[in-house]
Amino acid sequence: MKALSLPVIALLSASAFAQTESPAPHAAISPDQLAFFEKNIRPVLVEHCYKCHAADATKVRGGLLLDNKQNTLLGGESGHPAVTPGDPAASTLYTAMTWEDPDMEMPPKQKLPDDVIANFKRWIEMGAPDPRESKIANPEGGRRQIDMTEGRKHWSFQKPVATPPPAVKTPDWAKTPIDHFILASMETAGLHPVRDADRPTLIRRIAFDLTGLPPTPDQVKAFTEDKSPDAVASVIDQFLDSARFGERWARHWLDVARYAESNGKESNVPYPHAWRYRDYVIESFNKDKPYDQFLKEQLAGDLLLSDGKKDQAEKIIATSFLALGPKGLNNRDRRQFQADLVDEQIDVVSQSMLGLTLACARCHDHKFDPVTQRDYYALAGIFQSSETLYGTPSQQQNNFPSTLIELDPASGQPAAIAKLAPAEVTRLKQEVASLTKASEEATREAMAMRQQGRDNGNVTTFLRIRQARDRTATAQADLDLFNPDGTPRTLTMGVLDRSAPIDSPLLVRGDINQQSDIIPRGLVEVLCAPDEPRNIAQGSGRLDLAYFIASKDNPLTARVMANRIWLHLMGQAIVPTPDNFGLMGMKPTHPELLDHLALAFMENGWSVKKLIKQIMLSRTYQMSSTYDAANHATDPDNKHRWRMDQRRLDAEAVRDAMLAVSGTLDLYPIDGSPVARVSEGRQGLIQLLTQVNSQPSPHRSIYLPIIRDQIPEFLSVFDFPDASLVNGSRDNTNVPSQSLFLMNNPQAIALADAFATRLNEFDGNPLDRLTHAYHLAFSRAPTPEELTAIRTFWMTFPTKVETGSSKNSQQQKDKAQKLALTSFCQALLASAEFRYLN
Repeated sequence: MKALSLPVIALLSASAFAQTESPAPHAAISPDQLAFFEKNIRPVLVEHCYKCHAADATKVRGGLLLDNKQNTLLGGESGHPAVTPGDPAASTLYTAMTWEDPDMEMPPKQKLPDDVIANFKRWIEMGAPDPRESKIANPEGGRRQIDMTEGRKHWSFQKPVATPPPAVKTPDWAKTPIDHFILASMETAGLHPVRDADRPTLIRRIAFDLTGLPPTPDQVKAFTEDKSPDAVASVIDQFLDSARFGERWARHWLDVARYAESNGKESNVPYPHAWRYRDYVIESFNKDKPYDQFLKEQLAGDLLLSDGKKDQAEKIIATSFLALGPKGLNNRDRRQFQADLVDEQIDVVSQSMLGLTLACARCHDHKFDPVTQRDYYALAGIFQSSETLYGTPSQQQNNFPSTLIELDPASGQPAAIAKLAPAEVTRLKQEVASLTKASEEATREAMAMRQQGRDNGNVTTFLRIRQARDRTATAQADLDLFNPDGTPRTLTMGVLDRSAPIDSPLLVRGDINQQSDIIPRGLVEVLCAPDEPRNIAQGSGRLDLAYFIASKDNPLTARVMANRIWLHLMGQAIVPTPDNFGLMGMKPTHPELLDHLALAFMENGWSVKKLIKQIMLSRTYQMSSTYDAANHATDPDNKHRWRMDQRRLDAEAVRDAMLAVSGTLDLYPIDGSPVARVSEGRQGLIQLLTQVNSQPSPHRSIYLPIIRDQIPEFLSVFDFPDASLVNGSRDNTNVPSQSLFLMNNPQAIALADAFATRLNEFDGNPLDRLTHAYHLAFSRAPTPEELTAIRTFWMTFPTKVETGSSKNSQQQKDKAQKLALTSFCQALLASAEFRYLN
């Protein structure tokens, strides 16, 4: 284990800036689409296409220009558009990249990697968003000059400013400073707040927001009957103190951290130890770990001082954040692999913690934000000076295997797998020896054939050798999980400093073969005061970066997290682009309120729980979702927060709620992850997916294995995000496939049947049981109209089932009533009210 040390830390602060704002260009393109283009499309066009297909090319081939949007859509001499938005098959640019037509293969000398081609397909399918406008070339031949003084005037690059809560016309309505900011905004727009939510609605909202589970009927009853002035605060504290809170709020962060348990891309090999990071995040939220400390540990936990072996192990596990991303393991060039790995780390750190798209400056100065290419490579040196350990064995399409970090056995970290019996250890060792021998024999045979001239590059021989080596590596990796006595080793993904730091060269156009100046490791210039040192002289710089990001002087960090918390509680963020606070991001709807929340967040010790409670105690949060025609006519999108938005539950909450009301939910956290218990390699993942689909888990959804590109259907149908990307805000759709899933999926039907069984065991008559079903599913009693309807349904359904039957036995009646009850329960689970918060 590498010894941990604390290098000298240069704490850098950002200065106060003047408040101005410039309009965001290309408003028709969403920030996510723009980031995708700048990261995945423009660099490829520049590197591989502009030499022959740009206005400044020596000779334009085929009359085709690809250096602006208009010409790309128009096409060249063939008359066919190079790109047809939404239709890759009709886009000659895409078909040429695939090399499917031997008469049209571009680039002509070497086919682009499969993941690059897949990015172009995805870009075209999303409508080919393209910010490049046709313009006259710069007559001076110069490049865009970034004025840092002007850049620092952007609102998000200035430190939050405390603003007194504004005066309002109806002060009796406002209960907290948050209410003053919201009500003032409403009154300015000529709006008025709707009524407060009733008690059952409010506790259901609080329970789902804090735990991702519905409240029990007893909890609803107690809250409804509690007339004390502290009733709301008490029920908030009750749910904040629950272990379920960490499971709920950890999932929000895991979206941002692009958490998954496999690599994804072409080499979707497992990450058997990723679950340790998941459990670290759950525990951090349950303990209300200060957010600034939470960030420091994920960036440089291995370099922080620790209080004992347990604390040291937790901080090292935290650095898994930097190792979890998808990697181009099938790349053949180590330099390219390392550059892409570092780029992914810069991207996730900048978007998740700073709300900036710094990775867009890899190939050129950022097109919109005051971030230079030198800034990018100053950060790149920090991550290149660190060793990323993710633990995948050598095998076909994995050219860059990696080890893991072994934690001290005395750290108390749980084992991922069970202890092996001595006989099993012996068997594994024998299997490795046998496979190694077979691999060596296959290699010797192939060499002999080649020397005798009998090989001629035979593909079959190569594949036989490769498969033998893969089997050997997989078996060795399985054996390496254990100590000689069969006890499992305590391993984790993570990051450690290299023995010597590295300053990165600036890569012209992001090309590893076009190295320019060596850029000292350092920080982002626009976030530093003009006279502050930015370069890092000692160590990798990760610790300096961690303290810089987690500083109260950083103008972005507290704002970004406060905005994320508001989003998860209110349904809409104050900054509608939670991962982009740059110039292409949207302006805050309530800037003074955002600063108020950010400052309160920091003043209260970066406590996530305290900020959540502060928002929940506001009357703004406790409003109903009642429709008001006059308000809607003025503010149909509810930007001024005149009511609470109706919100669809996310995928995990839908599944967990169905498990909860059916009585089948197992709240005991699982040990490790199923991914840790499968054999190394892709074959193990195939076996796991078969198991997950055939044997549904009763545990909470956060403990389901998240395999990139193979998300369980129960989650994917309800908009589970792409686990390879930073996702601060999930899509929220309401489509027929969701209703069809709830009506036809075997797991959904089984849960409805379990719900019916639970009701059958409830004391009372049939009407009592059906009423109890409403309390479980909706946290309320049925209305008089609903009571009439369910009474009629219950009385007529068994009769309809028995029509035409020659028998009328009690057994048939019981069976019919069970079927009726199951159908009733399925209708409740499939209803909109079950899936939505009012």
